[in-house]
Amino acid sequence: MFQEFLTKLRQYEIRIRKAVNSERQGNFHSVFKGSGLEFDDLRLYQYGDDVRTIDWNTSAKGHGTYIKIFKEEKEQTVFFMVDVSASQKVGDQARLKIDAAKEICGVLALSAIQEASRVGLLCFSDQKERYIRPSDGMKHGYGLISELFKLVPESPRTDLSAAILLSLNVLKRRSLVFLISDFIDTNYEHNLKALARKHDLIVIHIHDQRETNLPQLGIIPIYDAEKDTKVWVNTSSQRYRVDMWERFQRRRETLEKLCRQNKADYLSLDAGEDYVPVLIRLFRVRRYVSGSSRT
Repeated sequence: MFQEFLTKLRQYEIRIRKAVNSERQGNFHSVFKGSGLEFDDLRLYQYGDDVRTIDWNTSAKGHGTYIKIFKEEKEQTVFFMVDVSASQKVGDQARLKIDAAKEICGVLALSAIQEASRVGLLCFSDQKERYIRPSDGMKHGYGLISELFKLVPESPRTDLSAAILLSLNVLKRRSLVFLISDFIDTNYEHNLKALARKHDLIVIHIHDQRETNLPQLGIIPIYDAEKDTKVWVNTSSQRYRVDMWERFQRRRETLEKLCRQNKADYLSLDAGEDYVPVLIRLFRVRRYVSGSSRT
């Protein structure tokens, strides 16, 4: 089973890479290039230099005014946060939201590791289900994907805020962070803003049409896996169907606005759709955006 999963990921990764590299300018590497700066050297201050780069400790020695020279970090860390709570187990049995989340994470991890990036992973519910410290190399990448594939969560619940806080604590340097979730949770906005300020953040919002457009089956039981409760609802009720759609739309619009205000990329994906074209569009846009505009 894992080999089939890995073969599918490789095929999707090749498809994305070819599409992004097919245009004249830029290449796939620029998607995962370092987005931070590290100290490189000192030189004497020249007219027009940014005074904020002056090294006051060195200048105080009396041999002239010196500024710090920075260079782009060559070693990029790509960190994946994947929601594995029970609300992700919605959708067609052949392709649940959690299946789509694992595939997207796996494809992106393959891409990142081939660009010599350090790759790490946090799978979360309302607790830390699996944490893999960022590292490089194909062996590490395949190990990460294997752990993701076979993971069986211990808790059904979600705590996005706690997961984001954990990531903020373990990621010491500016990183490219992919947060993959259905975002069926509350009170995570403050921490999401902090994550977007500190890191280069891409939010991938996965949903399923059953959450917005249930078939009209009359009165049926709806099971909430996270709360372990069953509620009877009238799926033929126009009021119920409209309320369901509006709740989802409010959640999506609020999340998208939050991302836009904090300079994070936002993707909305139906678990049943082909996500490759959506990722291709994202990478084409990011390829033309300089790292400096995101810092």
